[in-house]
Amino acid sequence: MSQTRGRYDFCIGLVLAMSSSIFIGGSFILKKKGLLRLARKGSMRAGQGGHAYLKEWLWWAGLLSMGAGEVANFAAYAFAPATLVTPLGALSVLVSAILSSFFLNEKLNLHGKIGCLLSILGSTVMVIHAPQEEEVETLNEMSHKLGDPGFVVFATLVVIVSLILIFVVGPRHGQTNILVYITICSVIGALSVSCVKGLGIAIKELFAGKPVLKHPLSWILLLSLIVCVSTQINYLNRALDIFNTSIVTPIYYVIFTTSVLTCSAILFKEWQDMAADDIIGTFSGFLTIIVGIFLLHAFKDVNFTLANLPLSLRKDDRAANGTLLSTYDCFNHDEESSPCLGEIQSTESLSARRNGSLSAF
Repeated sequence: MSQTRGRYDFCIGLVLAMSSSIFIGGSFILKKKGLLRLARKGSMRAGQGGHAYLKEWLWWAGLLSMGAGEVANFAAYAFAPATLVTPLGALSVLVSAILSSFFLNEKLNLHGKIGCLLSILGSTVMVIHAPQEEEVETLNEMSHKLGDPGFVVFATLVVIVSLILIFVVGPRHGQTNILVYITICSVIGALSVSCVKGLGIAIKELFAGKPVLKHPLSWILLLSLIVCVSTQINYLNRALDIFNTSIVTPIYYVIFTTSVLTCSAILFKEWQDMAADDIIGTFSGFLTIIVGIFLLHAFKDVNFTLANLPLSLRKDDRAANGTLLSTYDCFNHDEESSPCLGEIQSTESLSARRNGSLSAF
């Protein structure tokens, strides 16, 4: 009976996690379109500390979509372990990337599509080999977990790092370095997931008729969740306003997933009883996701599609047959008559743009 109930909870958590990713992936697009409309109107941008987006209905639609996704995510954590729910957030990367290409005119080239598929593949492998968390069924047990010295040290480090990024690093480098605001969202997100897990247990106890509202931990978790989510929304808005959506979403996923898995491993001791093949599978899945994220970002400026593949093959054949001019031949011609000068300049320009974007990253 217990095993059947466990499978039932697993399926509910799986469906809720997948629907959450769809809502959250769509919310990025709605928010971005709202922020772009404000920028065209000349309003102070969110990246500069402005709050004009509060008057934009598209931004509110995105917020409601994200709220629906977070509610589904909240419920998923109550039914399934964090190591199942969190990796499925990669679906939001796929949803956001595809919708961005349709509604925001942000090109998703062949490398980006392969990167999305690799992210999904890696997430699937992580779900298959996900470690099982310790069963925590009451608030008293959750309170004991939260008081563990390892988690206290982790939470303290998260708070200190977040405060340094917010008050010291953010004002100096937040406008140019994509990692600053995203790191703030991600590390605080690890604490918000812990709060969500605790509140899920509290809601289950409340439905069972237990005096949950008299337990101080319930209110501490609720207040902490409000603070964490508010901070995440604020700095995620800044990142979306400054940087490209198709870059923000996958990087946020990687750092957020790493933070949550680390927090969950410390809080629930998930890795103690794992088999060697599950450990290898989990790390392999996560590395696959990172490769997918790299393909999404590093080759973003390369205009390469399946339609360009035959042309590339023809160029390779011509080069092998010696019909292409060498660089030495190009420089032996006059500047105006050289047929490959424009190609060289175009290549150098593209390389400079790409190097510039990567150095900014």
